[in-house]
Amino acid sequence: MDTTPTDSLAPPAPAGKTVTRAGDRVFLGLSRGSGILLLVIMAAIAVFLTVRTISAVSQDHGNFLTTFEWNADNTPPVFGIAVLAYGTVVSSVIAMVIALPVSIGIALFISHYAPRRVASPLAYVVDLLAAVPSIVYGLWGALYLVPHMQGLTAWLSQYLGWTVVFKQSAPGTAARSLFTVGILLAIMIIPIITNVSREVFRQVPRAHEEAALALGATRWEVVRMSVLPFARSGIVSASMLGLGRALGETMAVATVLSSSPVLTAHILDPAGGTFAQNIASHFGEATDFGRDALIASGLVLFVITLLVNGAARMIIARRKEYSGAAA
Repeated sequence: MDTTPTDSLAPPAPAGKTVTRAGDRVFLGLSRGSGILLLVIMAAIAVFLTVRTISAVSQDHGNFLTTFEWNADNTPPVFGIAVLAYGTVVSSVIAMVIALPVSIGIALFISHYAPRRVASPLAYVVDLLAAVPSIVYGLWGALYLVPHMQGLTAWLSQYLGWTVVFKQSAPGTAARSLFTVGILLAIMIIPIITNVSREVFRQVPRAHEEAALALGATRWEVVRMSVLPFARSGIVSASMLGLGRALGETMAVATVLSSSPVLTAHILDPAGGTFAQNIASHFGEATDFGRDALIASGLVLFVITLLVNGAARMIIARRKEYSGAAA
């Protein structure tokens, strides 16, 4: 005899209708509202930056895109973003070239090579490095990294100066250059890329690795054939997170870099600047119009960040079906 209480059973749904609980409706409304709110905030930021940019650029007596100098508070105002855009891109590229392979190597060591008694403390240290404030990195870079970069810059200039990129125009000068900034940024973004990549590597199906080992693959072959293809989209996402911090880093760059309105291919020379560093350096003493000019440069950085994230999403979408993330 069936003793199941009939009052605990949900009534059957009418034909053609779906039963939705109150909690589901609330969650759906909150999720949809959060997405709409995010779009509204992004649109408000874009409108604010655009309005202030038009106000500043319309009174600029130089070409906003090609002028090297930044004298927004002069009469007449002359300012441009050529040096800032170049410095931002070059320092971020240097940081990514250094940080990406190191981060992937650390993440693979923690997740697949190191014994547990070593992996756990090392992962904890990496997590702590990600939480260090930017100003601490900046002070360390100014007081320790810059003086100790003299030997490296001299060696690069002596043996690789023929490449023009590593040629130092004034040997013996302080290493407050885009190259030093790139190294500092690489140190700052390594924990971010490492943490995300490590978690992605841990999501690789154990059956894939065991199947490769059963076929006689070495540990490196397992990583190359099973782990890296599966985690490719996750690595791209981690790289974009690190690149986003490198593009927008302010205090560390302002502390280390000797900015000047000079655009040069010699990355060892103390010259150049970045968007974030320029805003931090001039915002406090700028007039109302000068702040509008700085906001205009902020809009360019905003657009660059959106383009980088958009490109990352396209790469992830193209690679997702091959990475195993869609499984």
